[in-house]
Amino acid sequence: MSELVHTIDAGFRWLPDWLISIVLFAVVIAAAAVISTYLHRLFTRLAANRDMFWRSLVKRLELPLRLSLIIIACWLIAFVAPLNAQQSGIVRHLLLIGQIVLAVLATRTAIHIWLTLYLRRFKLDSEDNLLARKHVTQSRILERVATTLLLLVGVAAILMTFDGFAQFGISLLASAGAAGLVLGLALQPLLKNIFAGIQLAITQPIRIDDALLIEGEWGTVEEITSTYVVIKIWDWRRMIVPLSYFMEKPFQNWTRDGASLIGSVMLYLDYSVPLDIIRTELKKIVEASPLWDRNIAHVQLTELRETNIEVRILVTARDAPRAFDLRCEVREKLIAFLQTQYPNALPRIRMQGNPGHELSADQMGAANAGAGAAAGMP
Repeated sequence: MSELVHTIDAGFRWLPDWLISIVLFAVVIAAAAVISTYLHRLFTRLAANRDMFWRSLVKRLELPLRLSLIIIACWLIAFVAPLNAQQSGIVRHLLLIGQIVLAVLATRTAIHIWLTLYLRRFKLDSEDNLLARKHVTQSRILERVATTLLLLVGVAAILMTFDGFAQFGISLLASAGAAGLVLGLALQPLLKNIFAGIQLAITQPIRIDDALLIEGEWGTVEEITSTYVVIKIWDWRRMIVPLSYFMEKPFQNWTRDGASLIGSVMLYLDYSVPLDIIRTELKKIVEASPLWDRNIAHVQLTELRETNIEVRILVTARDAPRAFDLRCEVREKLIAFLQTQYPNALPRIRMQGNPGHELSADQMGAANAGAGAAAGMP
């Protein structure tokens, strides 16, 4: 190596040092690029008979492989180039940082490829997607947690390459005490949500596309990141909730064990309503609706009041959006049926005077006003 350096130095002594350095780095960069091309072709042939993961990994890592070889070649030539000690140290330091970044990106790419291929077997758009939502949720949460940890490790490795930060880290470890306490308090929200994400991936109180009732709002889980969850509200608003919320506060999960839901419709009718007719009409409505899953369609008398009765109608659908639409359809069509066929079955206020005594106009007006107030009319 020393003889090569002396030969290069003697042959190009008439050139300025900076130009010699540029030429040397250009030559090794070109050589590393050519070598990486042949290496990538070799790896592609070796992976041709392997599974999809290795083929995808070789294809996606073509550029990182080329950059890595270039960095290694430049790091070696930095010892040969006519650079002073300070310049050589700066170049090699920058190349070391680049190598750390490439290692983090390559690891992140490998994790992403593996999870993408793993999730191909699960379809979220299927009718019974409970198993798919379980695996998709676990995989995405763990992928984001792994990405966060990789970034933390990468940043820590880069900082440790600086002598000042290394000494600062050593002094922090030596003094621990107040500085460690302040650092722990500062990182508490981040660490809290990271551990909450790991716990969510294992226990799965929520999954992607779950229907939730949270903070008085109904919506579906649209995205789960490493620190927060995006809830898509029924009117297309988005609620952003930290991961730790689902470990500390109660909420309703309507699709915890399955996507099917029971929807209820409450009707307040007169005592004269024929319930058997309502049951018959409900059967016609749900059998003609594509939203019904052919499971439950019940009519129940749930309460008796002074002026009306409470009738609860239960219908089932394959998922939460269909259940909501089916409830609206049943409510609308039953009210239209009663209005046309049994108008007297709708809630009424009965007024009965003494036999042979007719109410005056003022009394009729007062009775009508009382009836309107009882019905909640302005």
